[in-house]
Amino acid sequence: MGLGGCILLIGAGAILTFATDWQTESVNLDLVGLIMMAVGVIGVATFTSIARRRRAVVPPVAPTYVDEGGTPGHRH
Repeated sequence: MGLGGCILLIGAGAILTFATDWQTESVNLDLVGLIMMAVGVIGVATFTSIARRRRAVVPPVAPTYVDEGGTPGHRH
């Protein structure tokens, strides 16, 4: 699940928890919304930690000199 899916879970969970007043006998929609928000937050944290590891820092390389057909051992 990508970052967009996690944010969608957080938004849908917030809507179920805070913006609706539906009552059902078998399912507590407030609890379902809280669970969806928790899963979304865990997904965002996991996604950002994995994305941070993928960005490897590459050390700078020493400059190289290219001989353009001059005499051997002579730099231009």
